[in-house]
Amino acid sequence: MELGGGDAVPCGKDKFISRNELLLHLKTYNIYYEGQNLQLRHREEEGELIVEGLLNISWGLRRPIRLQMQDDNQRIRPPPSSSSWHSGCNLGAHGSVLKPSTLPDIPVTDGDTAPSTENPGKGAAPRPAEEAPQLMRTRSDVGVRPRGSVRTPGEQRRLRRHRFSINGHFYNHKTSVFTPAYGSVTNVRINSAMTTPQVLKLLLNKFKIENSAEEFALYMVHTSGEKQKLRGSDFPLLARILQGPCEQVSKVFLMEKDQVEEVTYDVAQYIKFEMPILRSFIQKLEEEEDREVKKLKHKYSIMRLMIEQRLEEISEGPTAM
Repeated sequence: MELGGGDAVPCGKDKFISRNELLLHLKTYNIYYEGQNLQLRHREEEGELIVEGLLNISWGLRRPIRLQMQDDNQRIRPPPSSSSWHSGCNLGAHGSVLKPSTLPDIPVTDGDTAPSTENPGKGAAPRPAEEAPQLMRTRSDVGVRPRGSVRTPGEQRRLRRHRFSINGHFYNHKTSVFTPAYGSVTNVRINSAMTTPQVLKLLLNKFKIENSAEEFALYMVHTSGEKQKLRGSDFPLLARILQGPCEQVSKVFLMEKDQVEEVTYDVAQYIKFEMPILRSFIQKLEEEEDREVKKLKHKYSIMRLMIEQRLEEISEGPTAM
């Protein structure tokens, strides 16, 4: 559909972009992802430009997250209000979640059973990028068992009863904790009208994470070291489009609010320098500061002398008469 006009499209609090400029960014974005399912679509709804599609989000969590647990004998079936484990949410015209026509069953296997998805080379057809297992495991148990200790057969049986695997990733019924591998990528299907809190809730719901969305934030992380927090009024999909499609330049990360500090562009320029170089920068700045201080002192000392001389002239005037 041909969308015209120079209407302004909101992209955050008190931030706007012209429709033509946004469409130009979108065209570049789709050319970059030509032939891939990360291409975005746009439409006009009630006079507003709506962009929708998949947004890649990298896991940047430092602490374990709590997962909703299921019975060993149950099959996990995502509820209609959330996306499937693999394919994200189906969004309606207004960004609402629609019930998918088919909901995939994800079998829950015993902890000792190797899942079939771990060996795709033996006759299994490769899945699209959107359907690949997205929640990569780094650790599933809270406690650390001393090295060299051997579990008794009874302990091993209890462990098997309390652990299960989803797509090859093991979770623990008792602790219900899990830490996604840092830097691993998942995606959610969203549109340009969804704000940062809405995208956060959608992502947590996708993986049945019990933690509150208030604990997390989305950050635009650049390879330069710059970290920009997406505000509650920002639209993550538009932020991604405006930053450009290349994830070697910048990525959207899910991180804990209290674990990350924003890094401005000015500060990021110096992050990757070695300490001797940074010390030389500091030394140069201090020398420049000293020169400026001396200039100011000299300037104001001259001004003070001029004022004092003038005061003396005024005080001597009536006496001379």
